[in-house]
Amino acid sequence: MKLKKITVTGGAGYIGSLATRALLDRGYEVQVIDNLSRGHQWAVDKRAAFSKCDLLDRALLSKSLKSFQPEAVIHFAALIQVNESVNQPELYLRNNFEGSRNLLECMKENSISKIVFSSTAAVYGTPESIPIEEGEPLAPVNPYGESKAKTEQLLQHYCQNHQFAGTAFRYFNVAGAHPDGTLGEAHEPETHLIPKILEAARRGEPVKVFGNNYPTPDGTCVRDYVHVMDLVDAHLLALEHQISRKFEAFNLGSERGFSVLEVIRATEKVVGQKIAIEMNERRAGDPPVLIAQSTKATRILGWVRKYPDLSTMIEHALQWHRSCFKTRA
Repeated sequence: MKLKKITVTGGAGYIGSLATRALLDRGYEVQVIDNLSRGHQWAVDKRAAFSKCDLLDRALLSKSLKSFQPEAVIHFAALIQVNESVNQPELYLRNNFEGSRNLLECMKENSISKIVFSSTAAVYGTPESIPIEEGEPLAPVNPYGESKAKTEQLLQHYCQNHQFAGTAFRYFNVAGAHPDGTLGEAHEPETHLIPKILEAARRGEPVKVFGNNYPTPDGTCVRDYVHVMDLVDAHLLALEHQISRKFEAFNLGSERGFSVLEVIRATEKVVGQKIAIEMNERRAGDPPVLIAQSTKATRILGWVRKYPDLSTMIEHALQWHRSCFKTRA
């Protein structure tokens, strides 16, 4: 039986706002729960019910879920900056892990047992083999990855002991925007590479590159990029696939790696201008290479990427970037 009502935590953020729009466009009723600490009120689709709520506020969270009575939750709400997590580990474990634990408890109280969880490739740390498969040991090297790995472990417990149906998507580098250019990434501060390159190009400033002595072909970190709308599609497929008492983790990536310098050069071609580089020391907690093996999501969920090309991700991000500065500068 098709689900009808979905709660999206973190629905005022980058991926959450696009997932909310996609759910609404496909006929779902949607509730957005967000504390707006990192998200934006303007990003919340006006067709959705909105509850300003912090996941650490258990009483308000339970009340919000009870009022909407969703059949499933898509859980995006989290802090996501690796460097910040290294400097403030307690903040990340409290917000990401304790907040998720509260959410699971409140779901149980309100008889909601389906959840799709936004995890991360950071749970793998520095992997033993490339491309990374889902069976790779979880060995995070920073508190951000640790907070997500601990939440995955807790979710497995809820599936085994409380008849939850849980899906964890381990994201690799998410990029792009809605193809129509009306909704995309607006982090404050921005930490993702492609929007940082676009902003540097707009200002005529150099892009900061952190480390050029990694064991990679050009010395800079290599990452796997996936279009945000392909990521959203996977979440919608998971909602209809889930089975009670079962936990499944999936990688979501493109199965191809690009170095920081390769992404900068690809962006130069899209924007039509040379982009300067400022080389800096490595950042703590950055593994040299992260590339996904994503065939499991294709095999089990039927996930097929519509926007596999890096240039398309950059073009869509550029459309949004230009639109964003026209309307919100």
